[in-house]
Amino acid sequence: MTEQTAAPTAATEEPAAPAPEQELPSAGTEPATAAEPVPATDVQAAEPVQAMEPVPVTGPVPATESVPVTEPLAAPEQALAVAEPVPAPKSSRRVLRAVARWTAAVLVLGGLGTGTALGITSMERTDVPGLATEDDGRWDYPDLSLPALPAGSPRPFNEANVAEIHHADLRKLLIPAPAGATADKKLTGGWVSTTQFVSEFRKDKRGELTQLLDDSALRHIAARGWTMPDGTRSKVYLLQFNSTAYAQGLRDDTYVSSTPGIPLDWPTDLQLDESWNAGGKVPETAVYAYGETKTGKGRIHEAYIQAGDTLALVIHSQQGKKIAEQVPFRQTLILQNQLLG
Repeated sequence: MTEQTAAPTAATEEPAAPAPEQELPSAGTEPATAAEPVPATDVQAAEPVQAMEPVPVTGPVPATESVPVTEPLAAPEQALAVAEPVPAPKSSRRVLRAVARWTAAVLVLGGLGTGTALGITSMERTDVPGLATEDDGRWDYPDLSLPALPAGSPRPFNEANVAEIHHADLRKLLIPAPAGATADKKLTGGWVSTTQFVSEFRKDKRGELTQLLDDSALRHIAARGWTMPDGTRSKVYLLQFNSTAYAQGLRDDTYVSSTPGIPLDWPTDLQLDESWNAGGKVPETAVYAYGETKTGKGRIHEAYIQAGDTLALVIHSQQGKKIAEQVPFRQTLILQNQLLG
């Protein structure tokens, strides 16, 4: 049994015959690179070339087998360039991995930030926590727009409109009622009579005012009225004349300037509101505001707007002892002024 087991061992340790077309390396020759076939006798002695990761040799290569060459061998320089790529240092790999992680984090956070910004910009200011605007008493008017003009007709204060005539339908120049308002059944936004207009003034002055209107070439009167939930009553009258001169003439004849002229049907006389700073005033128009005091505060507010051939009267009032708020009155006055400009 000993002789039979020794024979295979001896055969294994014999040097392998070189391949037919290869020369055996001499004693002073360097070990073969990974790109060249390696003799079986040198596999265990020579260290494997570290191209990417060393391949452990688990056993001797049989002498009868050789590495088949399926492609022509490259030049030594090319073999080194292809077979021996220099691995990146470990520190560089860690840096690259860290950069990749931070880049991904920035992209994710950037996407979240963009989505948050878009969400905030699409919200109303009062819907954003910390940015809500406290209610200042303004009324919720619908979006306003100027009505269409007849073909070829300019705006009242256009350079081509020397007479400053409003060519648009006067009823469409009336300010609409705000949200929550209850419409006045007499003042629905249409045409009204002279009698209806003069009914807003004191009885002993109505005859005088009627005569002035008859003499001033008045074309028509449009009016709208409403009552708000807090009890504030609002009325807006637009009087259009044949020319700007007639509109200005009625304003002068009724002494509208530092005083409201012909007094309204109200128990107290009104005074010029000296706190009115003409905010929102439209060029080429004039606004005269009045109240029960020089600061405009009181139960009633009155104002006239002179805009070309049209004279507007705006009234806000509260019954009883409650004060009529200034903010919605001035808001109404500014918006109506813009519509007439």
